[in-house]
Amino acid sequence: MQNLFQEVSSLDKRCYSQYALSEEILMEHAAEGMQQYIRHVSPLGSRVQIVCGSGNNGADGIALARLLHLDYAVTLLLPRGIKSPMAKIQLSRTEALGITPVSDLQSCDVLVDALYGSGFSGEFDKESLRLLKQMNTINAHKIACDMPSGLHLDGTVADGSFVADVTLTMGALKRGQFSDVAKTIVGDIHVLDLGISRKLYEDESDWQLLEKDDLRLPFRQYAASHKGSYGHLALLCGEKEGAAVLAGSAALRFGTGLVTLLNNEQVQIPYELMQSHLLPSTTTAIVAGMGLGQEFSEKELDALLEHDLPMVIDADLFYHTMLSKLLQHKQTVLTPHPKEFVRLLDVCGIADISVPTLQADRFHYVERFCQAYPNAVLLLKGANVIIAGEGRYHINPHGSNVLAKGGSGDVLAGLIGALLAQGRSPLDSAIYASLAHTAAAAAFNGHNYAMTPLDLIEGLKSL
Repeated sequence: MQNLFQEVSSLDKRCYSQYALSEEILMEHAAEGMQQYIRHVSPLGSRVQIVCGSGNNGADGIALARLLHLDYAVTLLLPRGIKSPMAKIQLSRTEALGITPVSDLQSCDVLVDALYGSGFSGEFDKESLRLLKQMNTINAHKIACDMPSGLHLDGTVADGSFVADVTLTMGALKRGQFSDVAKTIVGDIHVLDLGISRKLYEDESDWQLLEKDDLRLPFRQYAASHKGSYGHLALLCGEKEGAAVLAGSAALRFGTGLVTLLNNEQVQIPYELMQSHLLPSTTTAIVAGMGLGQEFSEKELDALLEHDLPMVIDADLFYHTMLSKLLQHKQTVLTPHPKEFVRLLDVCGIADISVPTLQADRFHYVERFCQAYPNAVLLLKGANVIIAGEGRYHINPHGSNVLAKGGSGDVLAGLIGALLAQGRSPLDSAIYASLAHTAAAAAFNGHNYAMTPLDLIEGLKSL
């Protein structure tokens, strides 16, 4: 896991006060990190265009031009002039080398956006929009210096923002780089050191970015075991029984020893799954909500769900009258998509908002919900999944558009239930299931439009 920060200016200031580093030292290391990346991805002699703003983000870009001079065909564009003291110092150094700023964008192999960085707020003026439109249409390897121009620290994105192939961010990862809307413009993200180890530069953070190697699979360690050793998962099988079948099949593939679908009428299911009208006495976890519809009366649901077993709440249960009661359970994982989370916030009396309002400030509303319900674990679906519980917040950025298909969420609910049934904590179950879910999708060997939930389940065996 890597730490995520809402802002890093306080971390910069700590470098000045505790480690006797200066703003200039940090800037030189930022420029050095950018030049090392460019030298790695682009051959000597390539054309590098650096578009710089008037502040310190622009100063980073000007310093970069100095470091690349002569080895690359560097052009420097300063569309807004320069204002900050550091930008003036850096420009004087490039001028001493004979680097003269150009007046217009030119064709290039590498384009560096050093216009605004993390200090941007509001919307662009007409001239900036015109320039960014030109930058986005240039056929080049596009690099954002610290943050793509137009990406705010809260993760919202201005119209016309720079679309980067890679973001070279300074010192530490910013939480706003991992909002859903940011995913389309940040590209790959690399952290550049600023003259000091990240272990010293960074402070504690409640927010972490999940990495692929954080996944812990439910490997079986003991030879003398049997199917009962690996839990018994029960799933409510509603009007759309296919949802429960997908979730149950995923759970069985992910290590659960026994899986039973709970229903009123027997339906055709895979041979390896079981079905029953009553909750089995050996049940160790339950998953409910997907495809539920009106299959069960409220009395039946009370009988099936009124217990202290670990539980996954999904889909239709977010619109059910039982929701408030279910939120009192202490071992619960909630798996809403944005529309369902908006409903959840309303039922809980936390906020009455629209889906666009939520999407513009996902981090804020997740924190508010978790403060109100500290015993619940929340997995908010999206382009970047947020998993929160036990006072900690995690982002899984490894998903892709192959998962944008009906049934993918049912598979995820089954994976979480599988780990709960095998004795994992609710938070660990949500984290590891989400990582397995995105890893199985990433391993799909086919066009991104072609994957089905069955492919996703099949892919679990090779993680």
